[in-house]
Amino acid sequence: MNIRKWFFLFWSCMAVGAVVTAITGSIMQWTDKSFGFMGLEAAGFNAAMMALVGTMIGAFSQMGFFAYLTLSYIALSIFRKKYLWNALQAYTSLFALIALGYLLFQNRAELSNVAFWLLPLLLAAAAIIVTNIKVQQTNRSAMVPTLFLLVFVTILEAWPALNGENNINAIVFMFVPLFACNAYQILMLHRLVKPAATDSAREAKPVA
Repeated sequence: MNIRKWFFLFWSCMAVGAVVTAITGSIMQWTDKSFGFMGLEAAGFNAAMMALVGTMIGAFSQMGFFAYLTLSYIALSIFRKKYLWNALQAYTSLFALIALGYLLFQNRAELSNVAFWLLPLLLAAAAIIVTNIKVQQTNRSAMVPTLFLLVFVTILEAWPALNGENNINAIVFMFVPLFACNAYQILMLHRLVKPAATDSAREAKPVA
């Protein structure tokens, strides 16, 4: 990963966040007339503001992504055994889903009577789908880290919205772009890293 590739990932992730946030927010407004944004009523202004917020969500998602990569590097040096770190990630991901359901269940009167099980279930299903794609494109060792990023890190990043909002549409408005950005980054990572490894191998190969 060099500066040029990181720069591409940074801006493309922000673009993904902008597009997904604008689309998600527009759907929220279409399905719930009470869902407003920044007090603006004009659809064009709302879409533009939501896209702007989406770029910040994309940047925030990338901070979480690189924080996870750093954490993973440190954890592997501490545990020494990769399966121990993977086991901890798997347990933490499951615990995060249960905690999400419990938090939504506590606020079911203000949110929805089905949100406490539907949102964790949809998040888990979407994470499994993206993980299967990642495994097919790389190898099985990417399964647990991908699930951890898409489940635990996404929930952690969206935690302020969970604690501060009593509207299920507002929570979904935060979850969907964060998940999309995290999924985009994890699916792009091996594409950006692999060419660098190939180039290094070519440079290390002795000339006959």
